[in-house]
Amino acid sequence: MRMRIIFLAVFLVFTGQPAISLAQTSAADIQRTAEHFLSDWSETMAANGYKTRFEVGSIDRRLALAACESAPSASFAGDPTNSTNPSLLIACSGERPWRMYVPARIEIHGPALVASRALARGERLTPQLVRTETVQINASRRGVITQAAQVSGMMVRRPVSAGTVLTPDLLEAPNAIERGDHVVITARSGSFSVSTRGKALASASVGEQVLVKNLRSERTVKARATRPGHVEIPM
Repeated sequence: MRMRIIFLAVFLVFTGQPAISLAQTSAADIQRTAEHFLSDWSETMAANGYKTRFEVGSIDRRLALAACESAPSASFAGDPTNSTNPSLLIACSGERPWRMYVPARIEIHGPALVASRALARGERLTPQLVRTETVQINASRRGVITQAAQVSGMMVRRPVSAGTVLTPDLLEAPNAIERGDHVVITARSGSFSVSTRGKALASASVGEQVLVKNLRSERTVKARATRPGHVEIPM
């Protein structure tokens, strides 16, 4: 009887009919999932005017994960527009879930703003000082700027040469308030507010805090610049 049981077990192993399924997700399966995801993503980018190139990184061929009941999902683990080497998250749900990260190399080429000529530090931008060119927009983690309206009136933080791709860190908003300006101080609580006149003791752009002197009480208070000539304090 014992010999019959052993013989049956050996038979099942060699005929591919084990009692427990040995199905697995292989490295080739992971590779295909990643490539299909990037291919679909590339088509979507093309529809929006971007040209892309991609390559899935190496995956250990010895990899063997639990079989996935449905097709594994794939997504970027970070923003691909800020990196040339993003990771892909491949995940499987079900009774035996798993997750793994796959390296990838991508290029995204599309329109972005560049300086039309050399720009000096502190120079205020106008539409005439920028132009649109096709660049590799994911070559820098700092991002790119695509709309002229986004830079109009902004000031250059440091000198840049003609043709330089404009990134957010190169620009800053001009001061809404200059030191010595007479401003309107508004104290606000919900829908109720009261205003008085003041004098700025420092310069500030919109959203920044600044010390102002209340010209009525002679007190110095810390306020937030809300727009040119106006600051606000909580009541």
